[in-house]
Amino acid sequence: MSQSRLGINVTEDLGGGLKALANMEHRLSSDTGAVAAADFWRQVWVGIQSNEFGQIRLGRQYNILFDLYTSTFASFRYSPYIEAYKPEIGMSMAARQDNMVKYLVQLGNVYGEIQVSAGEGQSGAAAQLPNKTIGGLLRYSDGTFGAGGAYLQATEQTGRKIKATVLGASYTSGPLYVHASWGQNKFENPFGLLNQTSAPAFAASAAANGPFAVALGTRGAYTSGLLGASIFNNDAFDINKRTMLMFGATYQLTPQLNIGGNVWLSEQTHYGTVQNLAAPFAAAFGASASGFSTNANTKSKADFFAVVLDYAFSKRTDAYLEFDYTKTRGEVSFLNGATKRGGAMLGLRHRF
Repeated sequence: MSQSRLGINVTEDLGGGLKALANMEHRLSSDTGAVAAADFWRQVWVGIQSNEFGQIRLGRQYNILFDLYTSTFASFRYSPYIEAYKPEIGMSMAARQDNMVKYLVQLGNVYGEIQVSAGEGQSGAAAQLPNKTIGGLLRYSDGTFGAGGAYLQATEQTGRKIKATVLGASYTSGPLYVHASWGQNKFENPFGLLNQTSAPAFAASAAANGPFAVALGTRGAYTSGLLGASIFNNDAFDINKRTMLMFGATYQLTPQLNIGGNVWLSEQTHYGTVQNLAAPFAAAFGASASGFSTNANTKSKADFFAVVLDYAFSKRTDAYLEFDYTKTRGEVSFLNGATKRGGAMLGLRHRF
């Protein structure tokens, strides 16, 4: 349900209604003690907060899509998402961006965020997300009803754009929590560059640190998350549009025991333009020289279902049992070619 993390949160009272803020968050594998991500710090940012004007943060941090999903219509009342099974985070354009400036403000029951990131040139490792971004979210919540929307646009190193929109709402009444949301990601076709660029120029662009190669790497981060690390193929680079409908509910059976269920219905279309890639194009796309292809007339679909029982021993410690089922159709499948998968998790969490 949750990853193991260690972090440092800093709040310093500067007087006059101002506070200095800082956050560093590291992810680790509790079974081996190893670093659990390519980037050592999942988040690292500094900021300043005013009681009157809101908050400004600078650095690597969660983006507005992630903030909206996890705060306004989270999958489960006691956990914003299932860490090992999180289709909605796959719609959040990698969940984080580097070099971000974010403004956050609360005005009564209305909350808003604006984010901007300028990018830093053409280089970037797999864990980095140097794309330029701009977007915002607006949310209303009165403790019982919550609703909000967000829009985020990323510009890749090649100038191609990715646009994401999310809308949703939730309702809480005593032990019952229900939610529903809709999200869409639209990707400009990167492969159109094949017809617009000469082979020598494209070869330079597709070099290890060239803009096209870096753009494809970050696009992989934006597209692979929906189906998790175990479902991914090169067709992800050929996505035209992806939509997802999410809905679910949790119910507090006793003060300690909660049961919840969630459904994610996703669909994506492809450009269907990539066939028989030859070097250096194949190398840039991570494909073999024989290439790969998708069908523009075929929709890829993936349906996700999860049920969770959670038992709270205290405010800080709980145990959970989770069952999930995934079914895919069309151009997307598991790495081994399977189209169906069932899973189960049993775990213990302690927050401190």
